[in-house]
Amino acid sequence: MPVVQPSICPNVAQLAPGFRALSISVEATAITNPEFGAEALSRAFKSVAAGEPSWAEAHLSAWGHVFRKFGAKPQRTPCSAEALRKRVLRDGSLPSIDPVVDLYNAISIMYAVPVGGENAAAYVGSPQLVVADGTEAFDTMKEGAPAHESPDKGEVVWRDDEGVTCRRWNWRQGVRTRLDSHAKEMWFILESLPEMPLEALQQAGDELIEGLLLMMPEAKIEKHLIACHPQ
Repeated sequence: MPVVQPSICPNVAQLAPGFRALSISVEATAITNPEFGAEALSRAFKSVAAGEPSWAEAHLSAWGHVFRKFGAKPQRTPCSAEALRKRVLRDGSLPSIDPVVDLYNAISIMYAVPVGGENAAAYVGSPQLVVADGTEAFDTMKEGAPAHESPDKGEVVWRDDEGVTCRRWNWRQGVRTRLDSHAKEMWFILESLPEMPLEALQQAGDELIEGLLLMMPEAKIEKHLIACHPQ
């Protein structure tokens, strides 16, 4: 099976000492249990309402601190996990999008951890977490129409050889590599800072894998822990 090999620029480690992530590659098969994603979301909503996990506030606050370091304003553009949890606390739920998207959103909400899900087959080269120079292309949607923009210089982004796939580290994913349940090659990245216990990160990854296998029993999955080190 194809295994995604992400890389992390050493400059990123200077912004977020102790950053580590789980990279999960999936050779997908047909989904036989599409309801599971929505069921996982429902459990995640209850978890947030109960104030779980105990370290969530500290972890999300740490992400806000990292965002400020590269010039982002977390009040306006928070990390993906904080944005999801705020919506759940405000509305009590989230709309169902797609079985696989619902599942990884549920993991993000339940563990207060940014989770990205990508169509690995749409990548040109491997994912790279880098500090942008401001000239990279990013495809998005504005007012319902395709649009292109560039990240700010100094912004942390995920990119491949063609352009940016996610702006402001994990704030907004691009259109080109967007994931849905029809993708044959999937890649997930669960991103944590030291305020999230490493055991919890591993548990979140295992729960995501368990859910994927419940939906796609014949899927092949590989998980790797990655970290970055300052120069």
